[in-house]
Amino acid sequence: MTTEKGLELVNRDESGVDTAFRADVLSGLAQDQKAIPARWLYDEAGSQLFEDITRLGEYYPTRAETEILKERGAEFARHVPPGCAVVEFGSGSSVKTPLLLEAIDPAAYVPLDISGDFLRASAADLATKFPGLPVYPVEADFMREVALPEQVADLPKLGFFPGSTIGNMVARTAVDLLRNMRATLGVGAQLVIGLDLIKDRDVLLAAYDDAAGVTARFNRNLLTRINRELGGTIPEEAFEHQALWSDVRARVEMHLRAVRDVTFTVAGETFAMKAGETIHTENSHKFEERTAWMMLLAAGWLPRADWFDSQQRFCVMLAEAEPDRAAP
Repeated sequence: MTTEKGLELVNRDESGVDTAFRADVLSGLAQDQKAIPARWLYDEAGSQLFEDITRLGEYYPTRAETEILKERGAEFARHVPPGCAVVEFGSGSSVKTPLLLEAIDPAAYVPLDISGDFLRASAADLATKFPGLPVYPVEADFMREVALPEQVADLPKLGFFPGSTIGNMVARTAVDLLRNMRATLGVGAQLVIGLDLIKDRDVLLAAYDDAAGVTARFNRNLLTRINRELGGTIPEEAFEHQALWSDVRARVEMHLRAVRDVTFTVAGETFAMKAGETIHTENSHKFEERTAWMMLLAAGWLPRADWFDSQQRFCVMLAEAEPDRAAP
């Protein structure tokens, strides 16, 4: 594998602070129901903690999706033309990404991630598994349209978005992301996307509140990051991890709940929270097949195929970017 220098597309101020991170944190903490977008959970430490979560007994999504990628590789190859550039939205999983790359015959691999250190580490890890495959890591916020490296401009594109990460977003944001993916990849591109399915409430909650407390550390790491990167004074011990199921919204919610009254500063601004108030940090929406189809269609993606694990817990869908239409 040849690994090119990553493209720096994250906006930073003169002190090196990610301006989008600061804006989202300050805006989110100013709301009555404080909330910070889930993507900021994934700094280098957060990304590693999430990798640890995927190995937990309670966390079934990784095992279910991995089963699909292992068992259906030949079917993927029948749908995906050889010589494509695989564009992964998020740094490559050490398990799932190699399974996809082994199943098809790609000409290049382009991982996109906002966490530059984790991005480069993931690219280096793949180097030992796929010698000769060009890799072009791009450090960028893939929630927006991303300019891909010129080396893959003329190649057919296959987007890869595993892990049901799309479920972290509310419906309008999910559709916006899928539209931006379509803009990044271009009309005619394909997308392989993982989607977690609705199931028993207790199974869902255990997956986001494990007995070993790894998910709690993952959630609380956001406070550590805010204090480190934005000069925060948040008393981390004053917050506990909380996972809730919302049946109306078909999602598991993660919160950081204040166990006492607190006052703190972030980037020079002061905030106060009462005991029991929360910072909403993540949603994990769960899907049914037709709701997933509707979401993809709303963003200009035509579903082409789908596959399920043996216990019907998880779905991997293949979709194609449709051209714009002036009329029905």
